[in-house]
Amino acid sequence: MISYSPFWRLLSATKVTQYHLIHHHKISASQLHRLRKNLPVSTETIHEICKIFGCGVSDVMEYVSYLP
Repeated sequence: MISYSPFWRLLSATKVTQYHLIHHHKISASQLHRLRKNLPVSTETIHEICKIFGCGVSDVMEYVSYLP
C-alpha cells in the first residue's frame, strides 16, 4: 500500500497549510482528500508537490507492506 504520511509530516514541518496549497498552488481539495485517505493520486499531483517543496518522491509517499 502507498502511504502519504511523509507528505503530512512535510506539511507540518514546513508550516504550509492545506489552504495555502489550494489557493496559492492550485492543488485541489479533492487531491488533498485522496492524500489524506491514502487513495491513488496522479503522478502529476506528486510532481507538483515535489516542485512546490523542492523535495523528492520519498518525501511525499512511501510503500508500506502488510506482510506478517
